[in-house]
Amino acid sequence: MTEHNEHVKNALDVVSLLATIGSFLQVFTPIFGLIGAIWTLMRIAEMVTGKPFSELIKRKKDDDAK
Repeated sequence: MTEHNEHVKNALDVVSLLATIGSFLQVFTPIFGLIGAIWTLMRIAEMVTGKPFSELIKRKKDDDAK
């Protein structure tokens, strides 16, 4: 009887974990979409200018300092 209760507890733990992950994914899905859009825009800027994005940012900071 005790072994049966342990299996039920383990199953409920797994179900609880899956429910938690599912609820987080609904919250994080728009955030991941935004990150993907930003990443794509960074890659497009790199392709257009032919420079790494980090250099594009540094150049802007240098321009602002002058």
